[in-house]
Amino acid sequence: MTETNGNANRQIARAAGTVMFAILLGQITGLARGVIVARAFGASPELDAFFAANRVSETLFLLVAGGALGSAFIPMFTGLLAKNEKDSAWRLASSIANAVTLTLSLLALLVAVFAPQVVRYALAPGLSSDPQLFTLTISLLRIQLISAVLFGIGGLFVGILNAHQVFLLPALTPAFYQIGIIFGAIVLAPSLGIYGLAWGVVIGSVLYVALQLPSLVKLITRHSSFSAFHISLGLQDSNVRQVLLLMGPRLIGVAVVQLNFWVNTWLASQMASGSVSGLYYGFSLMLMAQAAIAQSVAIAAMPTFSAQHALGQTDEMRTSLASSLRGVILLALPASIGLMLLREPLISMLYQRGKFDGNDVQIVSWALLWYAAGIVGHSIMEILTRAFYAQHDTKTPVIIGTIAMGLNVLFSILFAKLFTSIGWMPHGGLALANSFATALEAATLFIVMRKRLKGIEGPHIMGGVIPSTAAAIVMALSIFGWLSVGKNLSTWILALIGVMIGGGVYFGMLWVLRVPELQYIVNGVLRRLKRN
Repeated sequence: MTETNGNANRQIARAAGTVMFAILLGQITGLARGVIVARAFGASPELDAFFAANRVSETLFLLVAGGALGSAFIPMFTGLLAKNEKDSAWRLASSIANAVTLTLSLLALLVAVFAPQVVRYALAPGLSSDPQLFTLTISLLRIQLISAVLFGIGGLFVGILNAHQVFLLPALTPAFYQIGIIFGAIVLAPSLGIYGLAWGVVIGSVLYVALQLPSLVKLITRHSSFSAFHISLGLQDSNVRQVLLLMGPRLIGVAVVQLNFWVNTWLASQMASGSVSGLYYGFSLMLMAQAAIAQSVAIAAMPTFSAQHALGQTDEMRTSLASSLRGVILLALPASIGLMLLREPLISMLYQRGKFDGNDVQIVSWALLWYAAGIVGHSIMEILTRAFYAQHDTKTPVIIGTIAMGLNVLFSILFAKLFTSIGWMPHGGLALANSFATALEAATLFIVMRKRLKGIEGPHIMGGVIPSTAAAIVMALSIFGWLSVGKNLSTWILALIGVMIGGGVYFGMLWVLRVPELQYIVNGVLRRLKRN
């Protein structure tokens, strides 16, 4: 490995550690939010309406801001900075900010006007059969549309700060978003009911933007970039046109992914009461692990991948990608197995209080079982997708993702029917469909990227996968044994000791098998302790 390669990987590792800390804080805050909301509302029809309504604003944000920032803006902006074309970079940022704000505002207004039709025909026909739930969903939808615009602006700020290797503050913003919802649940909900949660979403989105403003202003002032900002879409700028060109395929890809979530909501709204909420809680718990593991690495690696591509450093990018994949697999395997085996005591420990009863535990744990099976696939896909975007290639992951999500919709229908026919709760089939389709997508992306880079250092990746798999098997046996022995204990003891046993056995095995990543972390901690 060259010195440049080593520096790039160390930069990714340091940034990933910073982002992982912030994401973990955000996930812990999100977990607290889930506990508070579950206690107040359980898996009730009103909460189903809230989550269904939230899907609309989230889709608008991901379609416009997510598509532009993740696949097009960040690679282009980072590339311009790497080439020292700062004025062009900031003019690009200004134009994209104007475009995102205008587009999201118009779309939010349009959806607000046609909210009844959206809910009745596209989002949740099962909720439409109850006039009160139908009206409630429409009202919640309209309130939360405000957050889509704010998140679009905040998402652009995240991209700008990440491109300047500023990771901690942007990564903390999700925690402040969760704090807004917690405020809504604790302070507003007692008087406003479920509407308090909707206004909590709006408050959280305001905090999401406000937290980043000081750092952004400081960054702009430092680079004397105020002159680059203008009230224009900048369509005459070739860089803006390039971003829009790259954004096009990504929009299709995001639309297909969101279509799958809409299909799941559409199907779940016609299943047993609480199915929509069950899927939401199960997916959120899976996403908590996936975010801490893969999103932290992907966010940190994206600027490095982009700069390596812009400077023509293919060998360095190959090595950085292989190290990133190996690292996320090492952490994703135990997370997947641990959540699958400990799902019931964990969910009971976290949520079973207030209006969240034993039946709700079964609904959520059944969804989590099948979602958790897909953590490895989700994690690998997160890294590989960023690598494609860094190469200014949005078409390949979109084509593959479109096919995979098309299969996801098909699998959702088939698995739901299969689960019903054998007496299983059908919403579990929707979760399984997501995991299965994601695994197929990740495998295909890996094959294509390996061909493009003429290899992704397969022996190096497998050198981490094999001991990780062996350690995960021993971990699974240990957790299964503990669950058998302690089945009559309280869920708190069962869950907490189960997590400690699983983590201790897994990382102990990695240490015995001399996995370099673990030894590197331990040695780094020991060196710091000696310095202090």
